[in-house]
Amino acid sequence: METLIAVCGINCGACEAYLATQNDDDAARAEIAGKWSKMYDADIKAADINCDGCTSESDRRFMYCSHCQIRACGVERKLVNCAYCDDYACEELEKFFKMAPEAKTTLDGIRES
Repeated sequence: METLIAVCGINCGACEAYLATQNDDDAARAEIAGKWSKMYDADIKAADINCDGCTSESDRRFMYCSHCQIRACGVERKLVNCAYCDDYACEELEKFFKMAPEAKTTLDGIRES
């Protein structure tokens, strides 16, 4: 399977929401919604767990990704991901890296290649 890297550097292809969507697995959607609701202190429904990946042309994205400022910026700048941005790493991305250090590792690796 092709690696799907989100604008922010998260590996969409390894994301539980992406995998549940691609497998059309309603039980996994319900489990993920419950887990993420607790983890993020949010009201996430199984129906919210539908995602074809951040950079997909599909309209199916996890509810947060549809409102993500980092994603919106990358789309506006027509970037594959933030590794290709002249302003890397911006303040918004640096804040995100505190929650998702693996995304920084991914983007740094892309920049080095």
